[in-house]
Amino acid sequence: QVQLVESGGGLVQPGGSLRLSCAASGFTFSSSVMRWYRQAPGKQRELVAALTSGGSTNYAEPVKGRFTISRDNAKNTLYLEMSSLKPEDTAVYYCNVYLLVTMSTYWGQGTQVTVSS
Repeated sequence: QVQLVESGGGLVQPGGSLRLSCAASGFTFSSSVMRWYRQAPGKQRELVAALTSGGSTNYAEPVKGRFTISRDNAKNTLYLEMSSLKPEDTAVYYCNVYLLVTMSTYWGQGTQVTVSS
């Protein structure tokens, strides 16, 4: 089955950095468009970053210049490098993929990122 497992979250001070990882299995990772979403308490889930099949990246405006999405196809792992973290970055971060072959969206369990103020 398709499985996405996030890790790397934790508590960090404003201005600090974290690297999130998403271990993927059950599908062809290298040819898939991968995304990171986040959801803060009481807020809607929002797209943070996307990595397209052609290697292009797209970022939400609030994180542009601070976050970097990347992948290691040999390890079937997606990364989100976060720097200059702000309290408003506090959220549960989710790895996401949409697979055309199944016409389905898949989510990881999420990893908590807390930026203290």
